[in-house]
Amino acid sequence: MSQFILALLFFVVLFGIIILANSVRIVREYDRLVVFRLGRLIGVKGPGLVLLIPIVDRAVKVGLRTVTMDVPPQDIITRDNVSVKVNAVIYFRVIDAAQAVVQVENFLYATSQIAQTTLRSILGQQELDELLSEREKLNQALQQVIDRQTEPWGVKVSTVEVKNVDLPQEMQRAIARQAEAERERRAKVIAAEGEYQASARLTEAAAIIGREPAALQLRYLQTLAEIATENNSTTIFPVPIDILKALTGPSERKS
Repeated sequence: MSQFILALLFFVVLFGIIILANSVRIVREYDRLVVFRLGRLIGVKGPGLVLLIPIVDRAVKVGLRTVTMDVPPQDIITRDNVSVKVNAVIYFRVIDAAQAVVQVENFLYATSQIAQTTLRSILGQQELDELLSEREKLNQALQQVIDRQTEPWGVKVSTVEVKNVDLPQEMQRAIARQAEAERERRAKVIAAEGEYQASARLTEAAAIIGREPAALQLRYLQTLAEIATENNSTTIFPVPIDILKALTGPSERKS
């Protein structure tokens, strides 16, 4: 009989320890406990030591840290009928633990699905050039739309970033040809601008020489000096009569 009492006492103590262990919770700073008493929400507990009534209370733990979630690649047809694959990353966190438990069954899965559908919807309204060049504006639009839809769940979406835009091979070749044509166009424009400026300077120089014949003679002499400096061989140039007259004119007038 005494052994039966000891065994019964042992099971009672063990059961008490189990009940006590389930009644005491230590909640970390970045977690919260959403407590239900007989199925009714009574509040959010934590951080620190939380005491629950055994059997009566049920607690659901919710993390408050920012969650980084990859949005799987989505097949998107742009407004100009180009098929691309786009993936993204979304950053969000729970700001109301009670709403995240009560208003939606699984807020992580729900946020992921909202992000995928919004990605297809928003990016499908853009043309390919906008999708490639206006990434910042599209990220902002995605963040606003997703955050507006997750707000009733107590989830705050802080950032959405489009990561990769995978183009078909033929579209990549077309874009490469377009970029090459653009570079050639710019090179031709720059060359034409240089020719225009050079011709304008030559026209100005010709006008000055036309008004001042002595300028042509000085230029001729400068050219002779440059040739004599650069070449070691003997070079014979005919000297125009106008230059000789300009050189001998003063002596003849003196005589």
